[in-house]
Amino acid sequence: MNFKWFGPIALLAALVIGDQIRINRPAHKYRLMVEVETPEGRKSASSVVAVHPDRSYTRRGQTRTLGDAIFVELGAGKNLVALLAHVDNNLVLDDMNYVALRAYAAASGKRVPFSEMSRLAGAVPVKGALIPVLATFAEPADPGSAKVVPPDDVEAVLGKGYRLRGISAEVVPNGYWPLDFGGALGEPVTRGIQAKLPWLTGADNSAATALRAAGLPGADGIDAREAFTRK
Repeated sequence: MNFKWFGPIALLAALVIGDQIRINRPAHKYRLMVEVETPEGRKSASSVVAVHPDRSYTRRGQTRTLGDAIFVELGAGKNLVALLAHVDNNLVLDDMNYVALRAYAAASGKRVPFSEMSRLAGAVPVKGALIPVLATFAEPADPGSAKVVPPDDVEAVLGKGYRLRGISAEVVPNGYWPLDFGGALGEPVTRGIQAKLPWLTGADNSAATALRAAGLPGADGIDAREAFTRK
């Protein structure tokens, strides 16, 4: 066997792999946690999402967030879902890219550079306009049963004794794509919303049906599935 090309080929492979890690590694990851007071006590759920800037050579893309919406089981057959979307006249998907950044900036009272986000630590509150759209499903298997839940008046939709205790964001270890399997290798992106909302796996546009049922504006102008899951 001729080994004279082994060194150059190994070097080329290392450069290609390193470049792919550079391009595909998230800028940062953060855990979004939702806590709700219920007649049965405090309930919570969280989801880790990854924020990816466009590092490709064409620079034609944009910053994007990968992850799932948060489904909080509240007991008594009730639920609360924090979507991957905000409302500003119409539904907006891109604001999820900056929830953690803006929450840390609001908590510290000073500007936080996007490039420094992965070095931050500690949970900070997510308040006001930073809170993503909250919804509930009377029947999770039926997208048409969706309703919007106002953060400041959860009782009006879910009933007496239900209150949003708070939403927080916390930067978590980034890891090294594609080896972010947990622990020292970084927090993996949370998946599982499709098990809670089974119609998301279908080929029809049930996600848009859910957003329209909730009365959210601009549901037809976006990829509605991205309000629930992004891959």
